[in-house]
Amino acid sequence: MKRFLPLAALVLLLCACSTGEKRVAVFLYDQADPFVASLSNEIESLWEGTIYRLDVYDGQKSQVVQNEQIEMMLRDPVDLAIINPVDRLGAYAIIRKFQEEDIPVIFFNREPLEKDLDQWDRCFYVGAKAEQGGQIQAEMIMDLFGGDPNHLNRFDRNGDGVLQGVIIRGEQSHQDSEIRTREVRKRLKEEGYAFELLTSLIANWRRKEAYEKMEEVLVLHEGRLEVIFSNNDEMAEGAIERMKERGFFTDDDGNGVVNRDDESWIPIVGIDGLPQAIRSINEGSLYGTVINDWESQARAIVDLAGTILSGREPDESSFELSGGKAIWTDYYPYLSE
Repeated sequence: MKRFLPLAALVLLLCACSTGEKRVAVFLYDQADPFVASLSNEIESLWEGTIYRLDVYDGQKSQVVQNEQIEMMLRDPVDLAIINPVDRLGAYAIIRKFQEEDIPVIFFNREPLEKDLDQWDRCFYVGAKAEQGGQIQAEMIMDLFGGDPNHLNRFDRNGDGVLQGVIIRGEQSHQDSEIRTREVRKRLKEEGYAFELLTSLIANWRRKEAYEKMEEVLVLHEGRLEVIFSNNDEMAEGAIERMKERGFFTDDDGNGVVNRDDESWIPIVGIDGLPQAIRSINEGSLYGTVINDWESQARAIVDLAGTILSGREPDESSFELSGGKAIWTDYYPYLSE
């Protein structure tokens, strides 16, 4: 069974009579976030038909709200918690609370600090390594520009041998945002590519913010922009929307698809592999994305949860449990033809 419960509905849940069935609570950072929603929906879909009850709570981007939800749930404890924390630094206190109740915890999407995970042997993490996402983005762009840092191809619009670009970042100080951004630049440098960062803007993972902030970028760097790295697909879509309004991504040859030879085309790469991003890739406006495999992550979460709930050891899960603590899934690229 599954239910989506806002904070106000928790009181009713806590007053319900216990049926003796095993219960699992899923705490989300933000149900409105497209990636989180995709992963959560996949978990719920996989959960259908199990013998355990699944309740889902929306933190609404607020650690305060999420903490209140956890506190209220603990008055009628569940058998296992699956948590996408609003603030990874809040995981320490969350782990302590569940440790006191001896309720195992599976974190996902936002990785707690290693020292926090290590404080108890019944808390785990499922996700992908942010380093890999940034590295793949860099590799996609290096291949597009010819694969030789000393001889860039036609996509070096001004022919100066330097990649002039913009990085659209997620939240300030968010681990994935910081790591993805760092690894893009690091990988380019390691391979000998000269990269001039025209600007780095923060759009908090949101399409609307990227859309609004791209206007100034396009005005200030008109004619110089050659590539855009976005920390996620939502912000990449926002940038594309604004750029279309400014005359980019037009179908110059009338073939129905914006192709790489059109003068108005600028390569943009995102991360997540959201359905809208795949459509944009197929239409030609988005060069590529790095798939953050939420389907595999959901399967890993459900499999690990089932292993724990059945009384087996966590390392008996079908997925490799690295260091007895984490299940890692791989990113992989998705490009336009």
